[in-house]
Amino acid sequence: MSRVVLEAITKRYPGDVEAVSGVSLVVDDGEFVTLVGPSGCGKTTTLRTIAGFEQPTQGFVGINNNRVNTVPPDKRDIGMVFQDFALFPHKTVAQNIGYGLQVRGYDSDRIDDRVNEMLELVELPKTRDRMPDQLSGGQQQRIALARAVAPEPDVLLLDEPLASLDKKLRETMQVELRRIQRKLDITTILVTHNQKEALTMSDRIAVMNDGDFEQIGAPEDVYSNPATPFVANFVGTANIFSGTVSAIEDGLATVDCGQAVMKSRDTEDVALGDSVSAVFRPEHLSVDTRKTAADGSGDGSTVFDGTVAVKRYTGDQIEYHVNTGTGDSVIGVERVDETNAGEDDDIQLRLSATDCLLLAQ
Repeated sequence: MSRVVLEAITKRYPGDVEAVSGVSLVVDDGEFVTLVGPSGCGKTTTLRTIAGFEQPTQGFVGINNNRVNTVPPDKRDIGMVFQDFALFPHKTVAQNIGYGLQVRGYDSDRIDDRVNEMLELVELPKTRDRMPDQLSGGQQQRIALARAVAPEPDVLLLDEPLASLDKKLRETMQVELRRIQRKLDITTILVTHNQKEALTMSDRIAVMNDGDFEQIGAPEDVYSNPATPFVANFVGTANIFSGTVSAIEDGLATVDCGQAVMKSRDTEDVALGDSVSAVFRPEHLSVDTRKTAADGSGDGSTVFDGTVAVKRYTGDQIEYHVNTGTGDSVIGVERVDETNAGEDDDIQLRLSATDCLLLAQ
């Protein structure tokens, strides 16, 4: 059973710089968990602490029910893939994959069999005699992964392994990494600043900010039910208005956001007078070029009248940045075969109260 446990991990550097602040996390056997957050949030330090390249100032690091705080990396039974792949340039593909096995004292026949098995796993069986500089970026990434899992480690750690790849190859490798992880059923922790990567690859994601976890959960839950305005804004795109709850009646909250008045059905954890952030996703807005006089109060929706400032065509949809009568900018999207407003066109955006979340400030 390959479990990773972090309990109240804190990491301080000289000068009283606290990179990680009391984080706790349990990664279950065979689970794929991604640490995601902006640069400098502490995610790489957390991963390096699990790997043994950093020792925590406080807290407990456990792998397979064993405390490993002071255990060196080569004794932790982990595999690791780095952003730059770190392949040995003077060794062939087969020698790179077999290196960890050789260090562990495996005999040559066993190493050869395992190398062949790994090359089949990453679907590169004809590359064993090539040098790393004879491989494409995607192929190098696969060989680095094969090298990491060849010794059958308990845990696989991935430190921004796709960051140097172009967009199309990166998306292809996201699918490949997930396929290989599922086939091996290996406990995996990925670090990335790419939100889409985290959402599409993970069983759970842990969103980090300023050295702490702001939310841990399934990708769908973190996206649809962000716990904080930071999570809402970092994971995907969100419109966020700050205001005060001015009324709660018949399950409908009214939020005074200055020039804008928002309506929300998310009333369970709010009270009259609370300061809140009203959060909604662009895809929850309906777009209409035909302005009406209705303000939405009758059906519990919020209506924004405005003018298209920027129009972005993304292939399957169009993204509108709309300057509203409130002085705020609102982002909305639509499918390309629906209303096709242009820049400087007047437009109306309508939001159902069900799709407006209220988060404590």
